[in-house]
Amino acid sequence: MPSAYIDRGIIKWAAFDALSGYHSMLKEMQHRLGKKAKPILSDDEYELLNRNLQVAMNNHKEVELQYYSEGYIKTTYGQIKKLDFINKLVVLTTYEKIPADDVVNLAII
Repeated sequence: MPSAYIDRGIIKWAAFDALSGYHSMLKEMQHRLGKKAKPILSDDEYELLNRNLQVAMNNHKEVELQYYSEGYIKTTYGQIKKLDFINKLVVLTTYEKIPADDVVNLAII
């Protein structure tokens, strides 16, 4: 016996999208609320960061680099190609250029 019920599909959810721009506003608000202040590193953390940086450069080791960008801590992986002392950049073999002042953590993999 065939069912008398016919699904309306996406039409039944149209009432929840009546406020135009509501979803984009929610996404923007979630993005803003997730932001954090730039972490301040201690002298010991700078020393460890410098030591790991030298070991990674001299031995061509793969690193996990965490850096602060636009309110978030981002992570990238790669080998350090060079250090640009003039522009204060860490350049990876993937040609990512990360400001040295924004580096929060560097771990050798």
